[in-house]
Amino acid sequence: MTLLNVLLTIQATGAAVADSTLQVAPETAEMNYWEMAQKGGPWIMIPMLIMSFIAIYIFIERWVAITKSGKEDTTFMDRIKDYIMEGKIESATNLCQQVNTPASRMIEKGISRLGKPMNDVLVAIENVGNIETNNLEKGFNTLATIAGGAPMLGFLGTVIGMVQAFYDMANAGNNVDITVLSNGIYTAMITTVAGLIVGIVAYFGYNMLVSKLDQVVQKMERRTMEFMDLLNEPIK
Repeated sequence: MTLLNVLLTIQATGAAVADSTLQVAPETAEMNYWEMAQKGGPWIMIPMLIMSFIAIYIFIERWVAITKSGKEDTTFMDRIKDYIMEGKIESATNLCQQVNTPASRMIEKGISRLGKPMNDVLVAIENVGNIETNNLEKGFNTLATIAGGAPMLGFLGTVIGMVQAFYDMANAGNNVDITVLSNGIYTAMITTVAGLIVGIVAYFGYNMLVSKLDQVVQKMERRTMEFMDLLNEPIK
């Protein structure tokens, strides 16, 4: 047999082996996220799902409310100034009620205290501002609790899963197999992932709302200072 024939034989044999390997290669299993979530266990995953819905609801509801409260008429303070300078106190009060924003309600309270010492007017406005801020912060504590509690609940599921895995190992004796440990490992890993996802979403949502609220509070403070400056202006 010549060298050329030997090389051709080796090449043919390699191709045959490769073909047989491809034929017997197992198909890659696709990841089913629903089945993975079920492996996490209902006692952990159901509360996690409820917390995610609550966090999303609070974020959307507060975002809409804070955005609405931050809208303002650029001519509002100019009109208030004109009414006060003209002595039309009732018209200024009606304008504040029509605008109906936290800043306008603060100004309305200040108008109702006209004629009293400036410090009393300022205190009255600040009290209303504190109440308005507290109303806008409704749900913030719940969102912060979910941001911190969801990962902890996920870690609890991790501990439970690892306990289950070691328990199965102890009962399996010398017949330990990876399938025996799969349920515990699934619970341990999936609950951690779920807790982190819910916690991260709630955490970023909370900080976005806080940033949005800070912008509204700054507008309220600017309107307060403009109103107090208006009262301090000399009458022409």
